[in-house]
Amino acid sequence: MTSKMTVESSVSDEELNSRLLSLTHSSLPPHRSLLLLLHSRPPRELIHYPYPLISMAKDVEVGEHGGAFSAKDYQDPPPAPLIDPEELTQWSFYRAIIAEFIATLLFLYITVLTVIGYKSQTNPAEANDPCGGVGILGIAWAFGGMIFILVYCTAGISGGHINPAVTFGLFLARKVSLVRAIMYMVAQCLGAVCGCGLVKAFQKAYYVRYGGGANELAPGYSTGTGLGAEIIGTFVLVYTVFSATDPKRNARDSHVPVLAPLPIGFAVFMVHLATIPITGTGINPARSFGAAVIYGKDKAWDDQWIFWVGPFIGAAVAAFYHQYILRAGAVKALGSFRSTA
Repeated sequence: MTSKMTVESSVSDEELNSRLLSLTHSSLPPHRSLLLLLHSRPPRELIHYPYPLISMAKDVEVGEHGGAFSAKDYQDPPPAPLIDPEELTQWSFYRAIIAEFIATLLFLYITVLTVIGYKSQTNPAEANDPCGGVGILGIAWAFGGMIFILVYCTAGISGGHINPAVTFGLFLARKVSLVRAIMYMVAQCLGAVCGCGLVKAFQKAYYVRYGGGANELAPGYSTGTGLGAEIIGTFVLVYTVFSATDPKRNARDSHVPVLAPLPIGFAVFMVHLATIPITGTGINPARSFGAAVIYGKDKAWDDQWIFWVGPFIGAAVAAFYHQYILRAGAVKALGSFRSTA
């Protein structure tokens, strides 16, 4: 969208265009550049300024409605249809599914190898140094770092979900269609199974001996504690995803380089630090499912429901909180008043 203002002067059009172009490529914030332009020339003719006039506190922009102010300085994408038959005919749809499969495969391969490597290096039965290996901090970095890398690589293709809980939250917010959400989840789960299968194929003895990276409720913790850890951990992740990809944030912080995969990766890192001692940190049903399928022990399957119910509840709460409280989606739908947050 383009802001318009009336300006007037004896300065030639060529000189005006030159000034405008130099300010467009300058490092000054948009509102400062416009003030400098107006200061150099009194009002006469209509100029199309290439940046929206942004208020950091209110949803305000300069518009063409008789000099009045319109309500927003950003544009929300339209809601995704519940079922979109047209996307089934597009190569981009299948390309995105393949990207989700490969990304989840790589995610499980690297992270499960890290977990098994840490356990093998600190096994007291083999007189290993209990302080050796990467430690919990290193495991958390492996998970968070891989999410950062893979979201960065696949965000422009599939959105970089790599997690059925993230896909579910975005579906509830009408960011993806039902068909795409289901296909993403299937691809993610298959990718997780294949990723863990590669780990077992390459290190079968270590894989079985050190638990296969499967998520299980740790001794001493109740089921409620484990479920709560998964709900809150997934809430943190999905809330971060919504915040990092919010079109309002992108519009208002357009002059600041924001790399969305970075906060998402850090959210995964921080949640792992907090919940590895409790559940081994699921917050990703595909990650828990793939490890349980390849590991195949009863304990991993007995606790499996925690790693589906918890993340889905956490994702749903995060979607509701961001869309209907922070973004006042319910209020906007009713037409009662507009958001000024």
